[in-house]
Amino acid sequence: MEIQTKLEFLGKAAQYDLCGEACGTEAHRQRDDLGRWIYPAVLPDGRRVALLKVLLTNVCVNDCYYCANRAGRDCPRLSFTPEELAAAFDAMWRKGLVKGLFLSSAIGGRPDEVMERMIATAELIRRRYGFPGYIHLKVIPGASREAIVAAARWATRISVNLEAPTPESLKRIAPGKDFFGSLFTPLKWVKELMEEGRIHLPAGQTTQFMVGPGGERDVQLLKLAQTLYREFGLQRVYYSAFQPIPDTPLESHPPTPAWREHRLYEADFLIRRYGFTVEELVFDEQGNLPHQDDPKMTWAKAHPEFFPVEVNRADYEELLRVPGIGPRSAKRIVRERKRGSFRYLEDLKRLGVVTKRAAPFITLEGKRPAFQMALL
Repeated sequence: MEIQTKLEFLGKAAQYDLCGEACGTEAHRQRDDLGRWIYPAVLPDGRRVALLKVLLTNVCVNDCYYCANRAGRDCPRLSFTPEELAAAFDAMWRKGLVKGLFLSSAIGGRPDEVMERMIATAELIRRRYGFPGYIHLKVIPGASREAIVAAARWATRISVNLEAPTPESLKRIAPGKDFFGSLFTPLKWVKELMEEGRIHLPAGQTTQFMVGPGGERDVQLLKLAQTLYREFGLQRVYYSAFQPIPDTPLESHPPTPAWREHRLYEADFLIRRYGFTVEELVFDEQGNLPHQDDPKMTWAKAHPEFFPVEVNRADYEELLRVPGIGPRSAKRIVRERKRGSFRYLEDLKRLGVVTKRAAPFITLEGKRPAFQMALL
């Protein structure tokens, strides 16, 4: 079979693995003139790069209820050899079509056998073709500690997808997988190996959750994410809103609303970048994030005692609690007010503050800004 056909088919099959900002969405992925799927991603240093995101194979022995590649589904099955995929990637790289690779795979046999083929692909790309850039390898559930060490020799980043926040929720969507044995343990191994200095991953490790069909609550997802950030040093946690796929046991399950995924990312950002804890966030009676407002605005409305914040005297952490002020604008405020006081909303707007959101929660030299909305 032609390489072009495999790239098209296995690139499309990889869309459910998230590897960076915008990856996995129909709105952002694009095909080149040969039909290959290329995705934009944001690297840890902030650079945007085009990634070839592809599966080594969609042959799978697992029967996960949500997955398009599940063993019980009637669909074409294709595979790359390491040599085929490495050569195809090299050709795309040298033409300037891509700057990096995200390589995942279905589980077509023993986990370490699948990992061996993925590792062989990455090694060829590095050693035979001299590629110096970004490679993200997904760790196959059940892979050994030795396989992770081998993968890290060639990868910039690796990921271990937990898929669900608890063994109970995982059982509802992937009953054949062992939450602690095949998923959480490899994630712990990566942390230990990095601490021991046995592996070096410039972009660290990430994980991904399937949101919706497992019956998990947002508070469960975010509590585990908080633990992964603080105790395991993960770089990112990705949230994938469930979309039903024909000929799967969950084909009749309602899709997860896009707004729920969006709210999870907003809350995750508060935990990673704003100094919030899960315990501070506001959840509804079911343990989910409210739909109406973003998590930061919801918190602000629930804590009127914290406001108003005087912009000219508040410290960086206090500024971060104000809706409409983010890390960049908070740093700019702290820096620029050394030159003089802020008196008008227009001054803050020039620093990147979303003044319509911030106005009800601040004072400028002790005065409420003009034209502000009522504080609810």
